[in-house]
Amino acid sequence: MATPTTTGTDAAPEERIGRDRERIDDLDRRIIALVRERMEVSARVQRTRIEAGGRRVNLSREMEILTRYREGLGRPGTSLAMTLLELCRGRV
Repeated sequence: MATPTTTGTDAAPEERIGRDRERIDDLDRRIIALVRERMEVSARVQRTRIEAGGRRVNLSREMEILTRYREGLGRPGTSLAMTLLELCRGRV
């Protein structure tokens, strides 16, 4: 009789769930790091824009971002983009 393996679809559901949850946790760590990096870059852009005499927020640019997220992720993408924009520039 063959010994069951713990890789692929032969693993018990609990093992697959555990591995997938570890993967999700890793993805979440990476997403958080990327959001923090995005916040830093956004702050630099805002500082540069203000130093050049512009406004802190560029609404047409924000609309581009909202559209990109909506097109890439569907309607919930808009909410995600709004959250990212709020994190990166604060409430306006």
